[in-house]
Amino acid sequence: MRLNASLILTASLVGTLSVINVAAAADAAKPEMTGKQIAYDKGLGNCLACHAMPTMPDAESAGTIGPPLIAMQARYPDKAKLRAQIWNAMDANPNTVMIPFGKNKVLTEQEIDKVTDFVYGL
Repeated sequence: MRLNASLILTASLVGTLSVINVAAAADAAKPEMTGKQIAYDKGLGNCLACHAMPTMPDAESAGTIGPPLIAMQARYPDKAKLRAQIWNAMDANPNTVMIPFGKNKVLTEQEIDKVTDFVYGL
């Protein structure tokens, strides 16, 4: 009986380790998201909920709450100001309805950098 219990415990541990290894491999295999993917993702940036992107043919269901994201380098010659706007738009305009993506930890620092790079190129 003791041998059976030992075999069952060993099999359970091996099975658990296999599941952990498969999960770790799945996470490692996930490619990093681009700024565009983050901006379009409804669970992350979701920029299209509020902004149109007229130069992006695949920007579907664009919102009209915020200004269109076009000619961003002309509007934000200092890229750091655009990043600050994405981080917390309330710093520049306390009455904004834009989500403070960084301040509220909706996006990570790296995700904000990627979205900033993407939006800056529009």
